[in-house]
Amino acid sequence: MDVVEILPCLHLLRFPVGQAYLWRDGDEVTLIDAGPAGYGARIVETARAAGRVRRVVLTHFHEDHAGGAQEVAALTGAEVVAHAVEAPVVRGEVSGPPPVLEDWERPLHENAVRRLPRGGFARPDRVTEVVDGDVLDFGGGARIVHAPGHTDGSIALHLPSHGVLCTGDAVAASPVDGAVLLGVFNLDRGRAVDSFGRLAALDTEVACFGHGDPVTARAGEVLRASARTYGAAG
Repeated sequence: MDVVEILPCLHLLRFPVGQAYLWRDGDEVTLIDAGPAGYGARIVETARAAGRVRRVVLTHFHEDHAGGAQEVAALTGAEVVAHAVEAPVVRGEVSGPPPVLEDWERPLHENAVRRLPRGGFARPDRVTEVVDGDVLDFGGGARIVHAPGHTDGSIALHLPSHGVLCTGDAVAASPVDGAVLLGVFNLDRGRAVDSFGRLAALDTEVACFGHGDPVTARAGEVLRASARTYGAAG
C-alpha cells in the first residue's frame, strides 16, 4: 500500500487495484473507501498516525473499495457509511448486480479480478445509511452526492469548504496519460454519463478518483471538458 499526500489534510492510499483516501480534521480521521480485503491493519496503522478513525464512507459496494471496511471497523470501532441503496449489499444481505461490460472492458475486468484477493470478505453488521444531499461532519461539511450508474447506490463526496470532490468510480483518470474519463465497468452507462455531468458541474479545485491520479488544480474545468466529450451536461 502506497501513501501519497495530496493536501496536508488529505492522503491517497493506493492498492494493487483501486485506492482510498484519508481525510484528517485535527485528531479525527475519515476514510473514504477502505480498499480490498487484507489491508485493514495497514490502513489503520497509517490512519492512527494522523488521529482517531471515526468513520469509513464507502462510495460503493465493489470489493476493491468495501473489502477492508469491516477490518477497519473491527480494529477501530469506526462507523461504516454507505448509500441506503448500497447498504444491504455492503452488509451481505443481498448480492450486488454485476457490471454490464462492453467488449473492450472484458479483458481489463478479468485482469483486475485476478489481482484482487480470492474468496469473500468480512461484512460490517452495522451500516449508517445516507442519501443524496446528506452532510457528514468532516471537512467543513461533506455533502453526499448520489452518482448512480457505476452501481445503483454509488456516491461522491463534495467538500465545498476545501474545493475537494471524491468521485469514487463515477470518474477515473487514465493510467497512461492521466486523462480524466468516465469510470469503467458500469451497471448503467447512460446513468453513469448523467452522473459524470452532475459531478462536473460542482465547484471543484481537487478531484480524487477511485482509480488514477487526482487532479490537484482547477479540477472542475478538467471534469467539465471531459464530461462534454460524453455528451454530459457539466
